[in-house]
Amino acid sequence: MTDTTQDLFVTSSRDARVLHVLDRNTVSAWRGSQPDAVRAWLDAQNFDAAPGSLVLLPGDAGVAGAVIGIGDPRDPDSYAHAPHGLPEGDWRVEGDHEADALQLGWGLGAYRFTRYKAASRRPARLLVQSADADVIGLVAATTRVRDLVNTPTEHMGPEQMEDVVRGIADDHGARFESIVGDALLAQNFPAIHAVGRASHRAPRLLHLEWGSTAHPHVAIVGKGVCFDTGGLDVKPADGMRNMKKDMGGAAHAIALAELVMARRLPLRITLLVPAVENALGPDAYRPGDVVATRKGISVEIDNTDAEGRVVLCDALAYAGERSPDLILDFATLTGAARIALGPDLPALFSNDDALADAWIAGGEATRDPVWRMPLWRPYLRYLTSGIADIANAGSRMAGAVTAALYLERFVPERTPWAHLDTYAWNDASRAGHPQGGEALGLRAAWAMLKARAS
Repeated sequence: MTDTTQDLFVTSSRDARVLHVLDRNTVSAWRGSQPDAVRAWLDAQNFDAAPGSLVLLPGDAGVAGAVIGIGDPRDPDSYAHAPHGLPEGDWRVEGDHEADALQLGWGLGAYRFTRYKAASRRPARLLVQSADADVIGLVAATTRVRDLVNTPTEHMGPEQMEDVVRGIADDHGARFESIVGDALLAQNFPAIHAVGRASHRAPRLLHLEWGSTAHPHVAIVGKGVCFDTGGLDVKPADGMRNMKKDMGGAAHAIALAELVMARRLPLRITLLVPAVENALGPDAYRPGDVVATRKGISVEIDNTDAEGRVVLCDALAYAGERSPDLILDFATLTGAARIALGPDLPALFSNDDALADAWIAGGEATRDPVWRMPLWRPYLRYLTSGIADIANAGSRMAGAVTAALYLERFVPERTPWAHLDTYAWNDASRAGHPQGGEALGLRAAWAMLKARAS
């Protein structure tokens, strides 16, 4: 995994300026220790150490230092306004803070997507005794998600996603294969093929294996719909505008698998990414079609815009055949989850209470929350088909729940499984979360797997 923090942290600096880190409980005592001129300067700007606040301190040669206000010291977001709020150069921190949260917040706050447009400035650099290895990995993983999601489909279609995963496999000595085009039919992945066959860019299943059979086996599956027109049930223009992000689940799955390998957790990893474009064309699958699946469950297509669950069902069935100890899947699956929980809270579904509790606990520990939603099985009635075993959609009621229930049909009954319906996007910029692609629930999943491996 590439160290994306090389220009953010320094371990020695002769001219680092001081950065005071305060909250509303510590600001009064610190302010009282300052010279009259500094107190007057702070008063003139009404500085009270509110979370997200920042004031530069003047000196004889210009800026002598700065002070920032934070909230929860364990939350990386508390520090994320510093890298671009401070002038360029080196900074050393004084005041109460959590070193790993500070470093992680610094790394996340410094991010800018620069593939097509240069950044207007460099972020400030943080003086540290040493950069925490887990922090470096998490910053790199989050950067991986953001970069993949932010890249337009022109440059991040199924074949480019294959190149990314193949490169990661090469870097970590993992086994990799890609099943492409009509080979999906020959090897019994008909649902993936059905969704992706209308595009001029062939659908494929990306498959990576890493780790020893002596270790617990985790299957990680990600929805890789590189662009979603909605198919013949075509989306309106505003609904299609950001659909380059519909592979956000795959971006999370890829980044998590890469992080596990980079940190060499004692786990065995299977990564599966069905990578397709849901395109319009003469060979597009149609509303009313009945699609075969790897598991032998026939699916009536109620809505071609409910394509994510159709490609995932073949991948989940294949994952289950490999008898993993648990299956995790990530998907930008439903607008219903966003309506229920908003953009910042991914919806978590699981058939296993211990697994769900562990993911939630990981989110609480890392300040990367997920919210459990019910697998309310009576709602399977909304997916009833008169001519097939199941429909891929139906009622508008409980859309996130019915999508998860659909996926559960393709998971072995006794295999612990968790599904994260994530937005993978920031609609507007705020400290630590620039507009565009975002990793949501990733740190929580990492904490869960790290605890499991230990």
